[in-house]
Amino acid sequence: MRALFLTVLFLVGISPGNAAEGNAAPADVDYILQPLDLLRIVVFQEPDLERQVRISQEHTVNLPLIGSVDLRNKSVRQAEEVIRARYDADYLKNPQITITVLEYTQRTVQVLGAVNQPGAIAFTPEKQMDLVEAIARAGGHARIADLKNVRLTRIGPDGRSQTSTINVDELMKGASSEKRLLQKGDIIFVPERIF
Repeated sequence: MRALFLTVLFLVGISPGNAAEGNAAPADVDYILQPLDLLRIVVFQEPDLERQVRISQEHTVNLPLIGSVDLRNKSVRQAEEVIRARYDADYLKNPQITITVLEYTQRTVQVLGAVNQPGAIAFTPEKQMDLVEAIARAGGHARIADLKNVRLTRIGPDGRSQTSTINVDELMKGASSEKRLLQKGDIIFVPERIF
């Protein structure tokens, strides 16, 4: 029976060690940590230092002995290294740190205008979402939608909003090989055709 259980886990892509962890998502080591992500931080052979912490709005976590650690713009792998270096400096000899993202902060885009179910569309960091998929998840475009002039508004690194007009009709027909991947906070507006 155990062999059958392990075979089923293998076929669905779950390692036996993770089977009991429930909904703990495997952390993509290149994922950039975000405020409100919930992390499990494990220091190998130091169970007293294990913590589940949520990243603050200031991009920090508080850990035993080393206090506040800034994780701004850090990937999972980089965060492990920063925490390892902090513990290694004063407290532990060559510590091994493992970070697991237990819960990703929700990322949403807004799809407005001539779609069947306008509103916020959530997506997870481990799966990218493109412009065509966002419109599809908003119930698809309305019959009167002008797909040749869809506007995508995004807040740039400088804090200013930038709007571009995209021919989604070409994207849907496969006429363009370009994929318009979305970022958290993007606003998509599908206008109506003018007859």
